[in-house]
Amino acid sequence: MAAVAETSLSITEAGGELKLGIAGPLTIEAVARLDRQFRQAVKASPRQVVIDAAGVTALDSAGAWTLRRTSEAFSGRGIEVRLDGLQAEYSALLEKAFIPDPDVPTDEDRPNPLIVITARAGKAMFDMAHVGRDLFGFFGLTIVSLLALLTGRTKLRFVALVSQLEYVGLNAVGIVSLLCFLVGVVLAYMGSLQLERFGAAILTVNLVGISVLREIGVLLTAIIVAGRSGSAFTAQIGTMKVNQEVDALETLGLSPVDVLVLPRLIALFIALPILVFIGDIAGLAGGAMISVMKLDLTIQQFLIQLKGSVDFWDFGTGILKAPVFAYVIAVVGCHQGLKVSGSAESVGFRTTKAVVESIFIVIVLDALFAIFFAEVGI
Repeated sequence: MAAVAETSLSITEAGGELKLGIAGPLTIEAVARLDRQFRQAVKASPRQVVIDAAGVTALDSAGAWTLRRTSEAFSGRGIEVRLDGLQAEYSALLEKAFIPDPDVPTDEDRPNPLIVITARAGKAMFDMAHVGRDLFGFFGLTIVSLLALLTGRTKLRFVALVSQLEYVGLNAVGIVSLLCFLVGVVLAYMGSLQLERFGAAILTVNLVGISVLREIGVLLTAIIVAGRSGSAFTAQIGTMKVNQEVDALETLGLSPVDVLVLPRLIALFIALPILVFIGDIAGLAGGAMISVMKLDLTIQQFLIQLKGSVDFWDFGTGILKAPVFAYVIAVVGCHQGLKVSGSAESVGFRTTKAVVESIFIVIVLDALFAIFFAEVGI
């Protein structure tokens, strides 16, 4: 059996002319072996390039694409390229070799960065406006349902309410207490380190009292509840949506808002202020522990200093925020659950979105509350 001829590539340069001489079959096997030489050749900068293909005895798609890529690499830099000697039967294949080289970025791969940033910003604004419109619509729907409940035109599912109270309230006491206690510890410890430098270590009690009662207790509790209960609302309702249980409710003439949303909303209305109160106590307990251990205060001295540093509105401003945050967390979680569209992936996406939206809105509202309370002098 006759030996198969091996393809060769000769590269010579003289007088500003680069000549690529190809001999043998230019097929995928030869291209795999000679590709590095072709790529190295196109780095040269001659005045003219001649691709001598007279010795090409066979050509497939890979060979044709390599010839075209090499030719276009030179011509794209303004260098004159001439292809000599290629047999006429291979010309049609060469004309069809238009597959782009993945290593050579095209203009489409590198769009104008300013246009990309502007387009992304515009899309983000449009999406935000769309989400805001849907969310406000759902806020309105829940308010109408609450008014219908208060006027007796619909009834509350007490079994569902008690079940949700256990989940969002009783089962969350441990994690809320622990985290608020630890934050109180950190706040008191770090505060005492700084205040001791000015001989005002006793003001650590004031710092802990005002911070925990006004901000830390309610904000930390709301974030914990948003991550724990808000995500659970979305996952529960979303799974029902996937299993077509929500469609079944509507077929039976029952409103999903009345059956699924109101028990969760009212349960969180009741549970969150209680959790905030527990979180306040836990945070103050953490501060008290550090005060006793690091500042040599007794519990009585801590309580006397605390009583003199805070008033009712320090506690009241925190508690007043709780029902508002509860409403936001419940409505956002249920709204995202009802928007799930038939797959487990959608449940996961909506659950994540519910947590992010809830925490974002809670922090924005907390900032607005802080400004409002400062303006009215409480």
